[in-house]
Amino acid sequence: MNKDPLKNYVQSLVPLTDDEADAFVAPFEERRVKKKQFIVQPGFTNRHRAFVLEGAFRSYAVTPDGQEHTLQFAIENWWVSDFNSYIYQHPATLFIVALEDSTLLQITRVQEEALKASSHTFETVFRIMAEKGLAFEHRRLLINLSHDAEARYENFLLNFPNFVQRVPQYALASYLGMTTEYLSRIRNRRTRQES
Repeated sequence: MNKDPLKNYVQSLVPLTDDEADAFVAPFEERRVKKKQFIVQPGFTNRHRAFVLEGAFRSYAVTPDGQEHTLQFAIENWWVSDFNSYIYQHPATLFIVALEDSTLLQITRVQEEALKASSHTFETVFRIMAEKGLAFEHRRLLINLSHDAEARYENFLLNFPNFVQRVPQYALASYLGMTTEYLSRIRNRRTRQES
């Protein structure tokens, strides 16, 4: 099992010796997931934090009237989890589904706590990850509140070009807070302008 992408990710946050990097990734276990397979579903406690080695995932919630709201996409070198369920070990409220055949490296909450307790450096890694995640969500919220639909799409294209061809249009529209039809009109208008 190749854990080098996770080692590289962690070492981009905090300098680690080779032995420290090996110790950090040791508890992570590989999991292969088929396209359309769920790794988290509402009502079941999310037992793992997962690092994407290969593939793509979508995290979403469903309202009582059946409307889906996409909260997150994750591709290679991204983390995916229902973090509220994972951290507090309560039943999940999100669906997380594989958009492609995928491979994850996952760790349990107990293993993560043991890692953090074993090394201040490892605790720092998780703290930086949490800070970066919070800052990302803050930026996303501000963009959603202060930009119109077209500007939100342009921002997504600019910042996440690797996602655009890998996520279904309905999921991207949901993530951006618009209908699939409206996103299609924006894309068609962009295509006409570029040609």
